[in-house]
Amino acid sequence: MTLPQDMPSRTLKLRAGLFALGTLLVAALGAYLLFGRGQVAIQTDLLAMLPTTEQNPMAEAAVQRLAHANGDRMVLLVENADDDRAKAAARELGKALAQHKVFDSVLAELPPFDLGQMVAPYLAHRFWLLTDADRAALAAPGHDPAQALARRLNAPFLDGVGTSLQDDPFGWLQHWLDQQPWSRSPLLPEDDLLVAHRGDKTYVLVTATLAGSSYDDSVQQRALAALASAEQRIRHDYPGTQLSRTGAVFYAAAARAGAEHDVHMVGWISSIGIALLLIGMFRSPGPLLLAFLSTAVGVIAATTVSLLVFGQIYLLTLVFGAALLGEAVDYSIQYLTARANASANWHASTGLRQVRPALLLALATSLLGYALLGLVPFPALRQMSVFAMSGMLAACLSVFGLLPALLQRPARPLSTRPVRWALALQHTVNRFGRGARGAGVALLLLLLALPGWWQLGHNDDVHLLIAQPAGLLAQEAQIRDLTGLGNGSQFYLVQGANTEQTLQREEALDRRLQSMVDHQQLQAWIGLAGMVPSQQRQQADHALLAPLMSHPERVRALLAGAGFRANAIDAWLAAWPGTPLTLDAWLKTSLATPFRYLWMGCSAQGCGTIVLPQGTDDDATLQRAADGLPGVSLVDKPASVSRLFGRYRRYASVWLLAAILLIVPVFGWRYGWGRMPRVMTPPVLGIALTLATLGYLHQPLTLFHWMALMLVLGVGANYAVFLHEGEPHAAHRPGAMYASVLLSAITALLSFGLLSLSSMPALRDFGLTLLLGIGFTALLVPASRAGTTDAAP
Repeated sequence: MTLPQDMPSRTLKLRAGLFALGTLLVAALGAYLLFGRGQVAIQTDLLAMLPTTEQNPMAEAAVQRLAHANGDRMVLLVENADDDRAKAAARELGKALAQHKVFDSVLAELPPFDLGQMVAPYLAHRFWLLTDADRAALAAPGHDPAQALARRLNAPFLDGVGTSLQDDPFGWLQHWLDQQPWSRSPLLPEDDLLVAHRGDKTYVLVTATLAGSSYDDSVQQRALAALASAEQRIRHDYPGTQLSRTGAVFYAAAARAGAEHDVHMVGWISSIGIALLLIGMFRSPGPLLLAFLSTAVGVIAATTVSLLVFGQIYLLTLVFGAALLGEAVDYSIQYLTARANASANWHASTGLRQVRPALLLALATSLLGYALLGLVPFPALRQMSVFAMSGMLAACLSVFGLLPALLQRPARPLSTRPVRWALALQHTVNRFGRGARGAGVALLLLLLALPGWWQLGHNDDVHLLIAQPAGLLAQEAQIRDLTGLGNGSQFYLVQGANTEQTLQREEALDRRLQSMVDHQQLQAWIGLAGMVPSQQRQQADHALLAPLMSHPERVRALLAGAGFRANAIDAWLAAWPGTPLTLDAWLKTSLATPFRYLWMGCSAQGCGTIVLPQGTDDDATLQRAADGLPGVSLVDKPASVSRLFGRYRRYASVWLLAAILLIVPVFGWRYGWGRMPRVMTPPVLGIALTLATLGYLHQPLTLFHWMALMLVLGVGANYAVFLHEGEPHAAHRPGAMYASVLLSAITALLSFGLLSLSSMPALRDFGLTLLLGIGFTALLVPASRAGTTDAAP
């Protein structure tokens, strides 16, 4: 749009009023989206930030299912060297937690039950369920059932899940039950508690299910407060008691706390630093308030647009948004600088026309950088891109819509001391940036950069995205070891055309996993086929028992000779042949409750089950078990995301080159092809020196380093634009425009640079790269005008 030099004050005020009204409506919408829908729309679920990586939809669904199978549950382990104290402390912990409505249920003491109830559902199927050892013994030539009976009669007394002699005289069902997950678990019922003993310590399991989502801030706060109070009580009442914990709520709370710390650190320090800089430069609090007003407009718009597009805000976006302050303020700084340089000759609309080309060109380069960031199929990065683009656009528009109406009076010139410093630095850079000397300096810098480039490496591990507290990871590992739970991040997905084929394929996998256990490459695994064999397997097992059971008189004599009563013998023989166990029937039993999530169900694409390996996380070892098995695939979400990060990290260098090539014709059109190389030199050389420094610092490159370099290109190009567009209008105040560029750079360093201190590794990489890149570029910017004598572009 064309802005006439003498635009009436009334028109400027009307436009500002309309802009302010629109901003208030956007702010009201953002407040509703953030707080008015039942819970704060801040996403602390790390899985939600990760991209979809599995080409198989069922594999991605299995990842989601495993991640949330225990997502709203606390798993607590009470530890004490004194057995009685450990059990009493667990009981008191359970009672204390049960008093709080934030918990839907708390399980410490088990309801009274007979272990025989765990056997009863299988009695009707006892002649269809055999272990590998019993199967091999029955299939061997010359099998003697008398020896099996003798071993059963002389077996030691069982204190776990056991079958009675009259129900299982040969021990076949007992052997099969011994291999079930609940029989292998170190935790056993003891005094109505689930207890494990290791060394001289007693461990008691307590679980608490939340009455809400682990990622709900209010649920987190109430649950953690209740646990802290209960923990303090049991530590006081039962000295020596320790409490280990795991669960999504603890990781979510830690991530939220880290993000809040980062937001406060970046937001407050950068705000205070920017405020001091603006007051010192413009010698008045007015420009400070107006600069922050423009930035606030950008943040409000960015938050609202992000919520409209995504429905929620990620932790990464929150911290990144706090850092956006330093770049959003650049647009208002340029307008304030034009006002200060004009002094008594100031006209609001004239000043706006003066800075408009620079602002629009700078906005275009910034939007280009953030748009490239949004090309990555990573939800968190896409949201950061949308947040930044909408925020920068709104902040820039606020300069056109608000500031002219609020800045109609002339202002005092910029503070002279910073301008003198900027002029001295500008002269120094210009002196070394001209002619052959400039080419020599550039060559020297590149030679110094070569060893740094040579030392560059890369690391695409997804665990670098957000650091998880070491204490929580250690407690989770201990609980996993004592409870026998799998790690959940690596699992096998077994698929088949129907239930029967799926179970048969899982049994083929089980044979390989058992071989790994035999060779001590694996501790154990949990899968449905071990609890509900395929019908083919059960038919084969039944057929192995048929030769013996087809001679009931022989069996009767054998049992009678061993001392069994006649009625017990008759009952056992009458149970033959029994019925095979079906998956549908088993899933309806209470025993299946902890394991139902392993069954993915059936759809038009087929059926699926999940198998959880235990005792190793070596991807190559686990992959060997799946190699060549139809329908079996190893799913490792962290590894697949890491591979995706690696692929896009490799693409990122191409994107960066593409961005440079896109900016070149724009600058060539605006400044002429002869001057274009000089204008491009500061951001390009700044990127090169940043990469070299990262190499010297032995920083392995990640996708986030490359994303930051794209922003360095956009921000660095902005500085060159500001200097080129503004310096001809400030020729009467040498150094004033470079002083404003340095002010913009320092505000960016105060915000983006502080990300290098973030608790999130990804943002640390991001912040360090921007700190180096913006710093180098800001120092090199005067070289873009070295030797320029024309008055205006």
